[in-house]
Amino acid sequence: MRVAFFSTKKYDQDFFEQTNESFGHELRFFETSLNKHTASLAEGFEAVCVFVNDALDAKTISKLADFDIKLIALRCAGFNNVDLEAAAQNKIKVVRVPSYSPQAVAEHAVALILTLNRKTHKAYNRVRENNFSLEKLTGFNIYGKSVGVIGTGIIGACFAKIMLGFGCEVFAFDVKPNDELKDRGVHYVELEQLLQEADIISLHCPLNEQTHHLMDRNAFEQMKSGAMLINTGRGALIDTTAVVEALKQEKLGYLGIDVYEQESGLFFNDRSETINNDDDFLRLMSFPNVLITGHQGFFTKEALEQIAEVSLKNLSDFEAGNELENEVKA
Repeated sequence: MRVAFFSTKKYDQDFFEQTNESFGHELRFFETSLNKHTASLAEGFEAVCVFVNDALDAKTISKLADFDIKLIALRCAGFNNVDLEAAAQNKIKVVRVPSYSPQAVAEHAVALILTLNRKTHKAYNRVRENNFSLEKLTGFNIYGKSVGVIGTGIIGACFAKIMLGFGCEVFAFDVKPNDELKDRGVHYVELEQLLQEADIISLHCPLNEQTHHLMDRNAFEQMKSGAMLINTGRGALIDTTAVVEALKQEKLGYLGIDVYEQESGLFFNDRSETINNDDDFLRLMSFPNVLITGHQGFFTKEALEQIAEVSLKNLSDFEAGNELENEVKA
């Protein structure tokens, strides 16, 4: 198939070209993101391959249909950036990569916890300046703490198992409890109880109408004072205005995020020589107890290999008329 890749970096091209040697698709890579203004780049192709910040709204999809695009291949698990009803109306199939090294994201969530807690990022900078003071570097033991996991799909389950290994008491909230986690000692509770009891809360749920701004002012009011919040899921799970207020009032003790509500156009790019006009982001960066990484939770060799393998197989299955096991429907 002739496939137009959007929002690509050199690492995308390297992994996809290497993996494509066994598939034989015709691939073209564009650094620009896909939206209604750039959809014309898809002309002459049969499919598009997109990432988390490409905007596939109804107008973009309509333009893709005008160019006879038959397939939208997401090289990620989330699909909240795709208007699935518009895709169905235009007879465009949508596929995704539902699981790619879930350990990568789960382990990154743990890295955020440990870094925020033991302040290793600050200690690193101090030592480079010959400052070996331990002042203001006090942390706490992870062992024995209560950890809340919101969303126990594949990634959330991996995270929960890691925290059990740390000797934590793990609480979970999900509309579909995981029996294996129950057997391992994870306590499924209502969201309100989880918010009230957890010392550390990690978000691993998908973004949809029910979870949009799940962590709002009301949620922060219910949390323990000084608790830690980690988000490696989707940025809009957290109400940015509410979390800034919770930090200002010192209700929230720590915030670690790998995703941001307004990350589109910001993350995945070198903006070191530009002015950041996002006041909310700048406010978050001003807090000493906030740690932000640029959506790198997925970024391991194993995950990139799996993303390329599954994405190209999705394309081959569509081309051959096979059943699309990773299809997403409205």
